[in-house]
Amino acid sequence: MSRLNGKTAVITGGATGIGLAAAKRFIDEGAFVFLFARRQDKLDAAVAELGPNARAVKGSVSDLADLDRLYATVKAERGTVDIVFANAGAGSQLALGKITPEHIDETFDTNIKGSIFTAQKALPLMGKGGSIILTGSSAGTTGAPAMSAYSASKAGVRNLAKTWAEDLKGTGIRVNVLSPASTLTDLAKEALGEEGVKTFGAMNPLQRMADPAEIGAAAAFLASPDSSYMTASELAVDGGLAQL
Repeated sequence: MSRLNGKTAVITGGATGIGLAAAKRFIDEGAFVFLFARRQDKLDAAVAELGPNARAVKGSVSDLADLDRLYATVKAERGTVDIVFANAGAGSQLALGKITPEHIDETFDTNIKGSIFTAQKALPLMGKGGSIILTGSSAGTTGAPAMSAYSASKAGVRNLAKTWAEDLKGTGIRVNVLSPASTLTDLAKEALGEEGVKTFGAMNPLQRMADPAEIGAAAAFLASPDSSYMTASELAVDGGLAQL
């Protein structure tokens, strides 16, 4: 397929998991991809796997100077950006009664502040036909025990797309949310173990966790002209978890 032929994409949190799976799919469909993440070793491994149509920039989405450096690199090498996949995310469990300001800051700095400035700083390089994709979560709809900050931040991400669709009227730039549920990344396998994977998989009607490639395929759809009449939408790729 070549739905993304000649397009330039930026993927944050792109060195592993969903971000890396999306990068593979984007490149398979003809895109040139810039990966942005905090760990240089993971970025180096990802670029080695992805090949010549991938570049890596180290940095944090919560650091505006890092984002400026990312887009300066993109502009110098490619000139414009067609696709922004704001995928970097953070979340951990703390039940009500134990939530700390530090926990709130860590979650919202990445999921809300990071998403806002990843998109906003890309705008001068984007034009008609551009696609902004924000990573939401089924937790933004359903909630989850001890995940107040994460769930609230992902509900906020959902509203960003609705608001920005209004702000971007007349630009030809679309913005949508991709909302997965539990996904079988290497990190998830390590954190959950075999029994945990079974438990999380059993929570949805399809009775399994998502393969990262399935989420990457959905991201490619939102990035491509096949979704040209979609904006302000949420695409749930969650095995039905938040749909029942």
